[in-house]
Amino acid sequence: MLNAPVHQVVHEFDTFDLASFAAEAARFGQDRYGYVVTPNVDHLVRYHEDPAFRACYQDATYVLLDSRVAARLIRILKGVRVPVCPGSDLTLALLAQHAESSDRIVFIGGSAEQSAAIAARFRLSNVRHHNPPLGFITDPDAVERCLEFIEAASPLRFCFLAVGSPQQEALARMLGERGKAHGLALCVGAALNFLSGAEKRAPLWMQRSALEWLYRLSRDPRRLSGRYLIRGPRVILYLAKSGVVLRPAASDRALRPQP
Repeated sequence: MLNAPVHQVVHEFDTFDLASFAAEAARFGQDRYGYVVTPNVDHLVRYHEDPAFRACYQDATYVLLDSRVAARLIRILKGVRVPVCPGSDLTLALLAQHAESSDRIVFIGGSAEQSAAIAARFRLSNVRHHNPPLGFITDPDAVERCLEFIEAASPLRFCFLAVGSPQQEALARMLGERGKAHGLALCVGAALNFLSGAEKRAPLWMQRSALEWLYRLSRDPRRLSGRYLIRGPRVILYLAKSGVVLRPAASDRALRPQP
Protein backbone atom coordinates (compact mmCIF):
# COMPACT_ATOMS: atom_id res chain seq x y z
CA MET A 1 0.00 0.00 0.00
CA LEU A 2 2.92 2.32 -0.61
CA ASN A 3 2.29 6.04 -1.17
CA ALA A 4 -1.49 5.66 -0.96
CA PRO A 5 -3.60 8.47 0.52
CA VAL A 6 -5.38 7.61 3.74
CA HIS A 7 -8.58 5.62 3.08
CA GLN A 8 -7.76 5.13 -0.61
CA VAL A 9 -8.50 1.64 -1.86
CA VAL A 10 -5.43 0.13 -3.51
CA HIS A 11 -5.40 -2.77 -5.96
CA GLU A 12 -2.31 -4.95 -5.91
CA PHE A 13 -1.45 -7.20 -8.84
CA ASP A 14 1.35 -9.63 -9.60
CA THR A 15 3.22 -9.18 -12.86
CA PHE A 16 2.86 -12.71 -14.23
CA ASP A 17 1.49 -13.54 -17.63
CA LEU A 18 0.12 -17.00 -18.33
CA ALA A 19 3.39 -18.70 -19.22
CA SER A 20 5.42 -17.23 -16.38
CA PHE A 21 2.83 -18.00 -13.74
CA ALA A 22 2.24 -21.56 -14.94
CA ALA A 23 5.96 -22.12 -14.39
CA GLU A 24 5.76 -20.43 -10.97
CA ALA A 25 2.81 -22.60 -9.93
CA ALA A 26 4.58 -25.74 -11.14
CA ARG A 27 7.47 -24.95 -8.77
CA PHE A 28 5.29 -24.11 -5.78
CA GLY A 29 5.50 -27.54 -4.19
CA GLN A 30 3.51 -29.22 -1.42
CA ASP A 31 5.39 -28.27 1.75
CA ARG A 32 3.49 -25.00 2.30
CA TYR A 33 0.12 -23.47 1.51
CA GLY A 34 -0.66 -20.61 -0.82
CA TYR A 35 -3.62 -19.41 -2.81
CA VAL A 36 -4.28 -17.59 -6.05
CA VAL A 37 -7.05 -15.09 -6.75
CA THR A 38 -7.96 -14.09 -10.30
CA PRO A 39 -9.74 -10.72 -10.31
CA ASN A 40 -12.13 -9.78 -13.09
CA VAL A 41 -14.29 -6.65 -13.35
CA ASP A 42 -16.95 -8.01 -11.00
CA HIS A 43 -14.29 -8.89 -8.42
CA LEU A 44 -12.79 -5.40 -8.61
CA VAL A 45 -16.21 -3.91 -7.88
CA ARG A 46 -16.64 -6.28 -4.92
CA TYR A 47 -13.14 -5.41 -3.72
CA HIS A 48 -14.29 -1.81 -3.29
CA GLU A 49 -17.64 -2.62 -1.71
CA ASP A 50 -16.88 -5.57 0.59
CA PRO A 51 -14.12 -5.30 3.22
CA ALA A 52 -14.25 -9.06 3.92
CA PHE A 53 -13.62 -9.81 0.25
CA ARG A 54 -10.83 -7.24 0.19
CA ALA A 55 -9.16 -9.07 3.07
CA CYS A 56 -9.23 -12.31 1.06
CA TYR A 57 -7.36 -10.56 -1.73
CA GLN A 58 -4.88 -8.89 0.59
CA ASP A 59 -3.95 -12.25 2.13
CA ALA A 60 -3.59 -14.01 -1.24
CA THR A 61 -0.17 -15.37 -2.18
CA TYR A 62 -0.76 -14.39 -5.81
CA VAL A 63 -3.11 -11.89 -7.46
CA LEU A 64 -3.42 -12.49 -11.22
CA LEU A 65 -5.53 -10.20 -13.38
CA ASP A 66 -8.10 -12.33 -15.19
CA SER A 67 -9.76 -9.65 -17.31
CA ARG A 68 -8.60 -7.98 -20.52
CA VAL A 69 -11.33 -5.37 -20.03
CA ALA A 70 -9.94 -4.50 -16.60
CA ALA A 71 -6.39 -4.45 -17.97
CA ARG A 72 -7.38 -1.90 -20.62
CA LEU A 73 -9.23 0.25 -18.10
CA ILE A 74 -6.27 0.24 -15.72
CA ARG A 75 -3.94 1.23 -18.54
CA ILE A 76 -6.24 4.09 -19.62
CA LEU A 77 -7.19 5.37 -16.16
CA LYS A 78 -3.99 4.74 -14.21
CA GLY A 79 -1.28 4.49 -16.86
CA VAL A 80 -0.23 1.07 -15.51
CA ARG A 81 0.19 -2.02 -17.65
CA VAL A 82 -0.88 -5.17 -15.82
CA PRO A 83 -0.32 -8.55 -17.51
CA VAL A 84 -3.39 -10.74 -17.98
CA CYS A 85 -3.46 -14.34 -16.77
CA PRO A 86 -7.00 -15.74 -17.20
CA GLY A 87 -7.93 -18.35 -14.62
CA SER A 88 -9.48 -20.68 -17.21
CA ASP A 89 -6.37 -20.59 -19.38
CA LEU A 90 -4.20 -21.12 -16.33
CA THR A 91 -6.20 -24.17 -15.24
CA LEU A 92 -5.81 -25.67 -18.71
CA ALA A 93 -2.07 -24.96 -18.78
CA LEU A 94 -1.43 -26.49 -15.36
CA LEU A 95 -3.37 -29.67 -16.09
CA ALA A 96 -2.11 -30.09 -19.64
CA GLN A 97 1.53 -29.12 -19.19
CA HIS A 98 2.53 -29.52 -15.55
CA ALA A 99 0.33 -32.03 -13.71
CA GLU A 100 1.65 -35.58 -13.60
CA SER A 101 -0.79 -38.48 -13.71
CA SER A 102 -0.15 -39.39 -10.08
CA ASP A 103 -0.32 -35.84 -8.69
CA ARG A 104 -3.03 -35.22 -6.11
CA ILE A 105 -5.48 -32.83 -7.79
CA VAL A 106 -8.54 -31.52 -5.94
CA PHE A 107 -11.63 -30.08 -7.63
CA ILE A 108 -14.10 -28.12 -5.50
CA GLY A 109 -17.30 -27.41 -7.40
CA GLY A 110 -18.83 -28.84 -10.52
CA SER A 111 -20.42 -32.25 -10.83
CA ALA A 112 -18.89 -35.67 -10.36
CA GLU A 113 -19.33 -36.18 -14.11
CA GLN A 114 -17.36 -33.02 -14.85
CA SER A 115 -14.57 -34.09 -12.53
CA ALA A 116 -14.40 -37.51 -14.17
CA ALA A 117 -14.36 -35.97 -17.65
CA ILE A 118 -11.47 -33.66 -16.76
CA ALA A 119 -9.55 -36.50 -15.12
CA ALA A 120 -9.97 -38.61 -18.25
CA ARG A 121 -9.03 -35.74 -20.58
CA PHE A 122 -5.75 -35.07 -18.79
CA ARG A 123 -5.07 -38.66 -17.69
CA LEU A 124 -5.17 -37.83 -14.00
CA SER A 125 -5.32 -40.85 -11.69
CA ASN A 126 -5.31 -39.16 -8.27
CA VAL A 127 -8.26 -36.75 -8.37
CA ARG A 128 -10.41 -35.83 -5.39
CA HIS A 129 -13.73 -34.05 -5.97
CA HIS A 130 -16.22 -32.36 -3.67
CA ASN A 131 -19.22 -30.29 -4.69
CA PRO A 132 -20.64 -28.33 -1.76
CA PRO A 133 -24.38 -27.55 -1.86
CA LEU A 134 -25.73 -24.32 -3.28
CA GLY A 135 -25.44 -21.55 -0.70
CA PHE A 136 -23.03 -23.60 1.39
CA ILE A 137 -20.96 -20.59 2.46
CA THR A 138 -23.73 -19.52 4.88
CA ASP A 139 -23.92 -23.02 6.42
CA PRO A 140 -21.07 -23.55 8.92
CA ASP A 141 -21.40 -27.33 8.74
CA ALA A 142 -21.18 -27.35 4.94
CA VAL A 143 -18.18 -25.03 5.04
CA GLU A 144 -16.48 -27.25 7.61
CA ARG A 145 -17.08 -30.37 5.50
CA CYS A 146 -15.55 -28.64 2.49
CA LEU A 147 -12.49 -27.46 4.40
CA GLU A 148 -11.96 -30.86 5.99
CA PHE A 149 -12.24 -32.54 2.59
CA ILE A 150 -9.43 -30.38 1.20
CA GLU A 151 -7.30 -30.79 4.30
CA ALA A 152 -7.74 -34.58 4.19
CA ALA A 153 -6.50 -34.54 0.58
CA SER A 154 -3.42 -32.58 1.58
CA PRO A 155 -0.58 -32.44 0.67
CA LEU A 156 -1.87 -31.75 -2.81
CA ARG A 157 -0.38 -30.45 -6.03
CA PHE A 158 -3.25 -28.17 -7.04
CA CYS A 159 -6.67 -27.47 -5.56
CA PHE A 160 -9.03 -25.77 -8.02
CA LEU A 161 -11.74 -23.82 -6.20
CA ALA A 162 -14.60 -23.36 -8.67
CA VAL A 163 -17.58 -22.40 -6.53
CA GLY A 164 -17.94 -18.78 -7.61
CA SER A 165 -16.92 -15.55 -5.99
CA PRO A 166 -16.79 -14.63 -3.13
CA GLN A 167 -17.21 -18.21 -1.86
CA GLN A 168 -14.01 -19.56 -3.38
CA GLU A 169 -11.88 -16.71 -2.06
CA ALA A 170 -13.35 -17.11 1.42
CA LEU A 171 -12.53 -20.84 1.36
CA ALA A 172 -8.98 -20.16 0.21
CA ARG A 173 -8.39 -17.70 3.03
CA MET A 174 -9.89 -20.02 5.67
CA LEU A 175 -7.61 -22.82 4.55
CA GLY A 176 -4.64 -20.54 5.12
CA GLU A 177 -5.87 -19.46 8.54
CA ARG A 178 -6.37 -23.06 9.68
CA GLY A 179 -2.85 -24.04 8.58
CA LYS A 180 -3.59 -27.70 7.83
CA ALA A 181 -3.56 -27.73 4.03
CA HIS A 182 -0.38 -27.88 1.94
CA GLY A 183 -0.20 -27.13 -1.76
CA LEU A 184 -1.48 -24.43 -4.07
CA ALA A 185 -5.16 -23.49 -4.20
CA LEU A 186 -6.47 -21.53 -7.16
CA CYS A 187 -9.75 -19.60 -7.38
CA VAL A 188 -10.82 -20.29 -10.97
CA GLY A 189 -14.55 -19.59 -11.28
CA ALA A 190 -16.10 -21.31 -14.30
CA ALA A 191 -12.90 -23.01 -15.46
CA LEU A 192 -14.15 -26.53 -14.72
CA ASN A 193 -17.28 -25.89 -16.80
CA PHE A 194 -15.12 -24.93 -19.77
CA LEU A 195 -12.64 -27.80 -19.41
CA SER A 196 -15.35 -30.44 -19.08
CA GLY A 197 -17.36 -29.09 -22.01
CA ALA A 198 -20.36 -28.23 -19.84
CA GLU A 199 -20.08 -24.60 -20.97
CA LYS A 200 -18.72 -23.30 -24.26
CA ARG A 201 -16.11 -20.57 -24.12
CA ALA A 202 -16.05 -17.54 -26.39
CA PRO A 203 -14.18 -17.82 -29.70
CA LEU A 204 -10.51 -16.95 -29.42
CA TRP A 205 -10.90 -13.73 -31.39
CA MET A 206 -13.50 -12.50 -28.89
CA GLN A 207 -11.26 -13.42 -25.97
CA ARG A 208 -8.34 -11.51 -27.47
CA SER A 209 -10.59 -8.52 -28.26
CA ALA A 210 -11.80 -8.28 -24.64
CA LEU A 211 -15.30 -9.32 -25.74
CA GLU A 212 -15.63 -12.59 -23.85
CA TRP A 213 -18.09 -10.89 -21.49
CA LEU A 214 -20.36 -10.09 -24.46
CA TYR A 215 -20.32 -13.71 -25.58
CA ARG A 216 -21.23 -14.96 -22.12
CA LEU A 217 -23.95 -12.30 -21.81
CA SER A 218 -25.51 -13.39 -25.11
CA ARG A 219 -25.68 -17.00 -23.91
CA ASP A 220 -27.10 -16.28 -20.44
CA PRO A 221 -28.63 -12.78 -20.38
CA ARG A 222 -31.01 -13.43 -17.50
CA ARG A 223 -28.21 -14.37 -15.11
CA LEU A 224 -25.47 -12.05 -16.35
CA SER A 225 -27.17 -8.83 -17.49
CA GLY A 226 -27.16 -7.34 -14.00
CA ARG A 227 -23.48 -8.20 -13.49
CA TYR A 228 -22.23 -6.93 -16.82
CA LEU A 229 -24.57 -4.05 -17.64
CA ILE A 230 -25.51 -2.60 -14.23
CA ARG A 231 -22.90 -3.64 -11.69
CA GLY A 232 -19.86 -3.82 -13.95
CA PRO A 233 -19.71 -0.17 -15.10
CA ARG A 234 -19.11 0.92 -11.49
CA VAL A 235 -15.55 -0.28 -11.93
CA ILE A 236 -14.70 2.81 -13.99
CA LEU A 237 -15.40 5.17 -11.09
CA TYR A 238 -13.77 2.86 -8.57
CA LEU A 239 -10.58 2.47 -10.58
CA ALA A 240 -10.41 6.20 -11.27
CA LYS A 241 -10.21 6.98 -7.55
CA SER A 242 -8.17 3.95 -6.47
CA GLY A 243 -4.48 3.17 -6.42
CA VAL A 244 -2.81 0.41 -8.44
CA VAL A 245 0.38 -1.29 -7.27
CA LEU A 246 2.41 -3.96 -9.03
CA ARG A 247 3.72 -6.37 -6.41
CA PRO A 248 7.28 -7.71 -6.36
CA ALA A 249 7.85 -11.33 -7.26
CA ALA A 250 6.66 -13.78 -4.63
CA SER A 251 10.24 -14.98 -4.15
CA ASP A 252 11.04 -11.46 -2.94
CA ARG A 253 8.08 -11.34 -0.55
CA ALA A 254 7.83 -13.04 2.82
CA LEU A 255 5.31 -15.84 2.27
CA ARG A 256 2.96 -16.45 5.17
CA PRO A 257 4.48 -19.21 7.35
CA GLN A 258 2.45 -22.19 8.41
CA PRO A 259 1.06 -21.82 11.97
